[in-house]
Amino acid sequence: MAKKQVASLQKGGGKQHSKVVKMVRSPKTGAYSFKEEIVHNNKVKDWFAKS
Repeated sequence: MAKKQVASLQKGGGKQHSKVVKMVRSPKTGAYSFKEEIVHNNKVKDWFAKS
């Protein structure tokens, strides 16, 4: 799946986007999970602050 994401980002305006990954802890079990998303470079800090 990662290959598809990288290939699609290289076409067009892909250099203006970044894949961001945040580790989130579950309040119920205490286990960690990862949230991944592709966002525009200008909105990376907002994404981390919001989620």
